[in-house]
Amino acid sequence: MRQVGLGSADHRSKFDPLGMKDTAFHVPADKIDRLPPLYAPDWQTGEFTVADPAEGGHHSKPPAFPSGGGGLDSTVDDYHAYFRMLLNHGMHGTQRILPRPAVELMTTNRLTPEQLAARETWARNVVHLSHGQGQHGGWGFGMAVRTYRGDYAPVGQFGWDGGAGTTTYADPHNQLVGILLTQTGMSTPDSSMAGYIRAGAAEQATVVERVCG
Repeated sequence: MRQVGLGSADHRSKFDPLGMKDTAFHVPADKIDRLPPLYAPDWQTGEFTVADPAEGGHHSKPPAFPSGGGGLDSTVDDYHAYFRMLLNHGMHGTQRILPRPAVELMTTNRLTPEQLAARETWARNVVHLSHGQGQHGGWGFGMAVRTYRGDYAPVGQFGWDGGAGTTTYADPHNQLVGILLTQTGMSTPDSSMAGYIRAGAAEQATVVERVCG
């Protein structure tokens, strides 16, 4: 075995076969014009302010220590390709990207009944801090997994809500992927809803979006 650094050529071996050419741990200078600022609503006034600018911001330069749990920048097309691969059990066309058992571990609930009960109690206790947090039910290795039918979300749906306003979920039953990019940081109880409203009113010109978790 040998060490493989995040962001290295070996790490790219999972992205490049999917055509994820715009996914990396920072946005290079020749693409920075495609990255909008990250906004956050003022908790007193509700006004949107720039929390992290594009040029000179957190994602305009490589991180000191790339994280295996978040921090990537990507696009709608790249993220969609990744989730389609997960829906296809690790396959992209005729090419195997991830082992099927690994995808199953990622996209199915791994919590025990006791852990699910504890998670439910926790989710109810923090609902005043973050709307909808923990309401999906279970967890796979790396993402949320829906374990019960809630509103329009089917059982088996998997995905993640990122702190920078990215929401992405895949529906294995209907073979659908939904991606919502808002560029609105989760900083208040209603940040997610405010971001959705803002996204609906904004022009659909956003090409690059932070997908950090």
